[in-house]
Amino acid sequence: MWCKNFSKNILKIYRIINDRPFQKTTINRSYTVDRSPKILITGGLGQLGTECAKLLRKNYGNENVILSDIIKPTEESLSNGPFIFADVLDFKGLQKIVVNYRIDWLIHFSALLSAVGEQNVPLAVRVNIEGMHNVIELAKQYKLRIFIPSTIGAFGPDSPRNPTPNVTIQRPRTIYGVSKVHAELLGEYYHHKFGLDFRCLRFPGVISSDPPGGGTTDYAVAVFHEGLVTKRYECYLEPYTRLPMMYIKDCLSALFQFLNTPNEKLQRRVYNVSAMSFTPEELFSELKKHVPDLKISYKPDARQYIGWFILRVGHKFLMTVRRVGTGVGNTIALAILTGVIFVLPTFVDDIEPESLLGVMVFLKGVPVFLGVPMLGDAGLVNLPLCESPGLVNLPLCESLSLFSSSM
Repeated sequence: MWCKNFSKNILKIYRIINDRPFQKTTINRSYTVDRSPKILITGGLGQLGTECAKLLRKNYGNENVILSDIIKPTEESLSNGPFIFADVLDFKGLQKIVVNYRIDWLIHFSALLSAVGEQNVPLAVRVNIEGMHNVIELAKQYKLRIFIPSTIGAFGPDSPRNPTPNVTIQRPRTIYGVSKVHAELLGEYYHHKFGLDFRCLRFPGVISSDPPGGGTTDYAVAVFHEGLVTKRYECYLEPYTRLPMMYIKDCLSALFQFLNTPNEKLQRRVYNVSAMSFTPEELFSELKKHVPDLKISYKPDARQYIGWFILRVGHKFLMTVRRVGTGVGNTIALAILTGVIFVLPTFVDDIEPESLLGVMVFLKGVPVFLGVPMLGDAGLVNLPLCESPGLVNLPLCESLSLFSSSM
């Protein structure tokens, strides 16, 4: 008798469970208006980390942004706010940091870039893939909002062109690109499976005053460091290799907007970011207007091999500046990048976005004043670059409505 009753009860429980609507496990965390998020930045002493920390500390307070790395920090890095040692391959060490500092957001910059990664593939696998596994699992376990940058290098020669959609064939040919595709897919899986608040932007090459860090687009930074001192620069790419680029202030503006976008406005977890594209020859031509005795030579190396695959998709991924109301094109972006450096006494990264609202630049050798209508809050090249809904021009958006559009 008891067996019969037990069977009936089990059947009732099964029917109750089976009739209930499926609910995805969610691990999202809500924040109160009286408390800023506590943010951990891994790989923080790279090109993006220190500048990202400055921006976030300006908005959330110095003590709420923890910069971390495995290399020795500069005095400036130590004086600007909290810095700690953090190895992304040490999961328990990361756990202690998250618990002790009550971390809410994790920005994961730790990675070996394309050129360096090709020279040491096993190390790139450990840092870029195993390290990413650790922070993804950490974010799931402690309900963190996590941002992992991706790259134009996540696309390959088979990716469709003009424009490249957010979701498409990728098939990269470098370990750096492969690791970033892996991060995109794993982050999306954890979002759908566990409700992880995973966010990712595909950035192009980033131009800043910091020394190059081992990427294929480093020439656009190195020429300012080397060429302007020695008046000579040997470029490792062919002169016509067109690659997508982005000014660091715009890059960080996109990141900041994206981090603060409500989850319900995000239709996907990974977005393309558009800016500008140019060749070494075009950049050097602009520079020579200001430094006529600058000598440029070309000696392509292994990075040209990487550049070829990016070249195949560079203009597809990032639509270059097209004709707008003023009738100027991509030259204006180059003119701003070079003109800012020479017209103003400080280097690019020392200029606040507000000061760029009325900057004098040289456009085809003629001084041109670019006023407020052409420059916006992001501080650089605020032109309608986004010609297709397939590309999200994050740093130039005045609203976050793009995040809720179907792409």
